[in-house]
Amino acid sequence: MNIVVQKFGGTSVASLERMQQVMKKVLAARAHGNKLVVVLSAMSGETNKLIALANQFSEEPDPAELDVLVTTGEQISVALFAMLLKDAGVKARSLLGYQVPIETDSDFCRARIVNIDTDRIRAMLEEYDVLVMAGFQGCDCHGRITTLGRGGSDTSGVAIAAALKADTCEIYTDVDGVYTTDPNICSQARKLSRVTYDEMLEMASMGAKVLQIRSVEFAKKYNVPVHVRSTFSDEPGTMVIQEDKSMEAVLVSGIAYDKDQARVTVYDVIDQPGVAAAIFGPLAEDGILVDMIIQNTSREGRTDMTFTIPRADLKKTMRILEGTKAQIGAKDIQYDTGVCKVSVIGVGMRNHSGVAAKAFAALSKENVNILMISTSEIKITCLIEEKYMALAVHTLHEAFELGKNGTNAC
Repeated sequence: MNIVVQKFGGTSVASLERMQQVMKKVLAARAHGNKLVVVLSAMSGETNKLIALANQFSEEPDPAELDVLVTTGEQISVALFAMLLKDAGVKARSLLGYQVPIETDSDFCRARIVNIDTDRIRAMLEEYDVLVMAGFQGCDCHGRITTLGRGGSDTSGVAIAAALKADTCEIYTDVDGVYTTDPNICSQARKLSRVTYDEMLEMASMGAKVLQIRSVEFAKKYNVPVHVRSTFSDEPGTMVIQEDKSMEAVLVSGIAYDKDQARVTVYDVIDQPGVAAAIFGPLAEDGILVDMIIQNTSREGRTDMTFTIPRADLKKTMRILEGTKAQIGAKDIQYDTGVCKVSVIGVGMRNHSGVAAKAFAALSKENVNILMISTSEIKITCLIEEKYMALAVHTLHEAFELGKNGTNAC
């Protein structure tokens, strides 16, 4: 059988009218003789309401019980949409994560998929034309409901497409594809017809909201081509695919930014083996993602350590560091929340020089001071003051001529 997986986000299922638009997409794919697995998110804003409700009852909601609560959002979506399909004469049924089952580990609120029972899904597709599946959720080996983290419906969709070896995996959102940068920040942003898994991973890690980063990891690992497109348009979107040689000709594919950042500096720590581990080990154990790290040159046996973390983890980070302050011999710990990261991303950087120099020169010309720098094979990231974020994005987008089609050169 030909299997198509379609995933629709919260804005796509936010009302009866929008679900009717979704149904048109589903019926069009079915008319071509496909069997469909339709993965739905909760209605827009529903998950936030449920989390707010949990916080009214508990200062620190138990993660396992929170997962039980928030998965009701997707349950509402799939039940309502299955009703629409049945009234339209479609052989359909709804499915929750534990009914498949989508097996995960027991890391509540951010579980990882371990296995998907594809035999059961295929058997149901013999009986039904459309399976309407709740995204974002699964169950652990003890039968407890789990969730995959915010944006986890993307991961559900791609994982199911990979497990079923589906012909197509379409991710429908309220945007019509992946852009060279955020169109809300830069009016010259241009939709990309295709982007590599690696580029999409970097964009997602920088806070781009088009795809959840773990869904891209799944797509890359299992070579699932993903078509990102709009629910509200029939225009083609952006294909997220394996890299080919022609894609290397494009030096820079996009400019990404991340405002959810804080910079932390630990002053005058003892410069000896084991100090870095004493700082970053406890942070890792608490699930805090540390990104950019700079250690200053040692002076009289002491040094400073500066790094970035998600802004939401700042209180927890400071509490942990205060607990290790005496052990590492730190004299002071300070932080700054008025910062953001801006990145230049492109697989073409692997084989071309001069990208960093061009980026730094463009920012310098606009008097944007760079506080920290980190690089990878296909990304150059600058930490800057948040008030200059829009200016930096515009400047870099223009410097690499991303508003134009074709290659961009240094």
